[in-house]
Amino acid sequence: MYASELISYSVPPLKLSDTGVKALLWMNDFHVRHLPVINDGKLLGILSEDEVLNFLVAESTIKESKPVLLHKFVPAQQHLYDIMKLVVNFNLTIIPVINNEEEYMGLITIEDLIKKLADTGSITHPGGVLVLEMGLRDYSLSEISRIIEMENATILSSFISSPYGNDSIELTLKLNKEDLKHIVATLERFNYTVKSSFYESEFIDTLNDRYESLMRFLDV
Repeated sequence: MYASELISYSVPPLKLSDTGVKALLWMNDFHVRHLPVINDGKLLGILSEDEVLNFLVAESTIKESKPVLLHKFVPAQQHLYDIMKLVVNFNLTIIPVINNEEEYMGLITIEDLIKKLADTGSITHPGGVLVLEMGLRDYSLSEISRIIEMENATILSSFISSPYGNDSIELTLKLNKEDLKHIVATLERFNYTVKSSFYESEFIDTLNDRYESLMRFLDV
């Protein structure tokens, strides 16, 4: 999944002639804390809510106020995971997309990213979720997959998380089965530590709660 396939045109960019008041109104209307600024079709950078609040005169234009613009963007061919990394590292609520001529194409919102990540991660597919804990040296997805396939199940997606400086990892697996009792028992028989397991309804409820919390946070 690439940036060009995630572009949203529902959030307009700002121009140098737009005022701080207009920028804040748009940020509030579209539930974002950043907006791209363009000039003659070229991306100048990202204007943050904090920069707008520092305008000496709220009615002054972006050109007059000369705010610091964040020069972050992705090319149209950038992969979904790279986009997520950039958004998280710089705490962005949008990320602009440019073409090979460095012309502004549109932007990607956090909401777009979450929805697409849910699709690519098989989150919306029926099934259950397992969370395994193990040492990094003990990790072998092929071996774990073989054990799970012994129980006539298939791994739909996987995700690894590991705290910095920690030798252990958590492996989250989405499976195509809802009843995980036999799979858990088999994994434990092979000395794997199953930290938690979720049936589909429980997992979806948890995701919905987290999604609603995120949306409430973005509305603040």
